[in-house]
Amino acid sequence: MPVAGADSPMPPDRRHDFHHLPPASRASPAVTAHWLVKSEPDAFSWDQQVAVGVEPWTGVRNALAARNLREMRLGDLAFFYHSNEGREIVGIVEVAREAYPDPTEESGRWCCVDMRALRSVPRRVTLAAMKAEPRLEGLALIRQSRLSVVPVSPAHWAVLSEMAGL
Repeated sequence: MPVAGADSPMPPDRRHDFHHLPPASRASPAVTAHWLVKSEPDAFSWDQQVAVGVEPWTGVRNALAARNLREMRLGDLAFFYHSNEGREIVGIVEVAREAYPDPTEESGRWCCVDMRALRSVPRRVTLAAMKAEPRLEGLALIRQSRLSVVPVSPAHWAVLSEMAGL
């Protein structure tokens, strides 16, 4: 049975069937997962995300980051992080469409999800501030700094939300 987004979008009647997902996936459809997605602001900025509202998160070409996209479910939340310039959390998006084939690539190997802009953060959270916060030890963004899509634990989400003034 294909994983959502591996070859085609997950049919609506399979959305809550978790038997086909990899073991790392959540056990219950009621659980909202949290993520951090990175974008270079000169390629696609938070202001552009806000302007379009819902946008496909395309161009992910790392196997682990693509697996993270495949594990995202409708309604999951993610911090929108500006990489390269700024290196900071600037907003929050939610998954508006689960994984489907990335239209910017022809082989069908890569997937994307649609992200909906929810809100800007009152206080931007810089990478330096994250590294200085002991409660963020083990944060995937710090451990795997080159990965463009990383999971965020509930404890780390709470700390980052506090730092962001949410």
